[in-house]
Amino acid sequence: MTSQRASLNATAERAPSASGPPLPPGRPGRPDLPRRLSVQGWILIALGIMAALTVLAGIIGSTLLSRTGAATDRLVNQIAPARTAAAQLQTALVDQETGVRGYLLTGDKRLLEPDAQGRTAQVQAAARLTLLLNSDSQAMSNLSAVESAARQWRVHFAEPALKAPPGTTPPGEAGKESFDRLRTLLTAQDAYLAREQDRGRATLLHTRDQRDAVFLATLALFLVAGMALAVLLHLAVGRPLTAVRVAATRVAGGDLSHRIPHQGPADLQAMAHAVEAMRVRVVQELEASRRQETQLLRQRTTLGEQAAELRRSNAELEQFAYVASHDLQEPLRKVASFCQLLEKRYGAQLDARGIQYIAFAVDGAKRMQVLINDLLTFSRVGRMQEALTEVDQDETVDRALRNVAAALEDTDATVHRPDALPAVTGDATLLTMLWQNLIGNAVKFRHPDRAPAVHITAVTDPDEPTMRRFTVTDNGIGIPAEFADKVFVIFQRLHGRGEYEGTGIGLSLCKKIVENGGGRIWIDSAHTTGTRIAFTLPAPGEHPDTITHEPLEADHESQP
Repeated sequence: MTSQRASLNATAERAPSASGPPLPPGRPGRPDLPRRLSVQGWILIALGIMAALTVLAGIIGSTLLSRTGAATDRLVNQIAPARTAAAQLQTALVDQETGVRGYLLTGDKRLLEPDAQGRTAQVQAAARLTLLLNSDSQAMSNLSAVESAARQWRVHFAEPALKAPPGTTPPGEAGKESFDRLRTLLTAQDAYLAREQDRGRATLLHTRDQRDAVFLATLALFLVAGMALAVLLHLAVGRPLTAVRVAATRVAGGDLSHRIPHQGPADLQAMAHAVEAMRVRVVQELEASRRQETQLLRQRTTLGEQAAELRRSNAELEQFAYVASHDLQEPLRKVASFCQLLEKRYGAQLDARGIQYIAFAVDGAKRMQVLINDLLTFSRVGRMQEALTEVDQDETVDRALRNVAAALEDTDATVHRPDALPAVTGDATLLTMLWQNLIGNAVKFRHPDRAPAVHITAVTDPDEPTMRRFTVTDNGIGIPAEFADKVFVIFQRLHGRGEYEGTGIGLSLCKKIVENGGGRIWIDSAHTTGTRIAFTLPAPGEHPDTITHEPLEADHESQP
């Protein structure tokens, strides 16, 4: 405990004042942090880099895929069908030459059928080559040369030979030379298409190799970038956040002097500053609590001393009460007895003044006895009472009426009460004394022109539902409104002793009984034809300690 308080003292010395941790200059209510990226900013940067890499890889990949597709399309859809068409064209021309030559040698026209089929196949193959190679100028040039040579062979040799009369043989050497030149062009055309096919295959393989290399490089770049971003996020976000968490854990474990580090992104620094401010405030509150605890210990010691003094004073009051109830009353009884004996034995020898003096002495002794008994009764209220329990008010009123039955009978007084009074929490003996004093006062301070009439009512207090409100109303001489508070002060009397007997302690005793029971009592000054005294008491189950009231002065004018 001592080491913890020493730690708190050291921490409090380093902490700011109790008004709260000072904030650096900047925007109100937040620290002037360096201009750094927030955690969200770092995440956005990481996502942006990954997005940029993805887009770049997509562009490169799509370009390579497009090139690969183009090379494949040229090779599969142009070059390979063109070579096939070129072979068909060569076959068609050879068939024509074979048919014409066979006819010339035999004269059999049936041998011209290959020539007719060859011419049809030539047209179709040439059209297909034109359709496939129209974007290749060299291929189209080769095709034009082949078609031109084929026309020359047809015009200068085949057509004249077929039109010549039977038995006439055209010069064969010219036809052979012409067709050999055509064969040479066909061979050149096929060689060109073969070269283009080889080049297309090489281009396709090269493009595929590039595509594979780029994909592998992109994958490696993604892996490297992912690891780099993970390291960057760890250094920029993870490590500062871990430092704040470790520091907060140390503080939560009791090391209140450990400061919360301010590092990392801006929002993490703001959070760390808020946690640090909370730590400082906790240290200040703990130090203030420790000082308050020390003060409370001193106050507890003082209260203990005062309680001991109060117990000693109460013990002395108990002794005084015993002396007052026994030792002080004994001389008074002797004074009264001997004065009465003096009057009885020597009354004939005394004049009227001497007898009057003896009467004064006896009356004074009796009044002193009454005053002492009343003071003892007043002092016992709240100190000698029984435990508070549920009390039947009908029984307490019955006992009070029996105690004042003689006064009620002598004055022809009537008491009107409800059929059943509600029960309250209190002490039965004290509540009997309360009703006895209130009803007794109503009879004692009666109006000379009418017999006393006392009315008792009981309702739930509208201001406090946990309280029961009782009223005792009489038709006596009444109490002026300006004396509504004075009558509850001990020994305060509104009339001389010659008019009404008593010590002036009755209503003060009623006030002490009611307030000790958790209620309040007041004079209803709005009632003018006599006196109406109202008081409240807690309902059963309500403890007086749980009930609060406004000052009585605030109720004298407002109560009905």
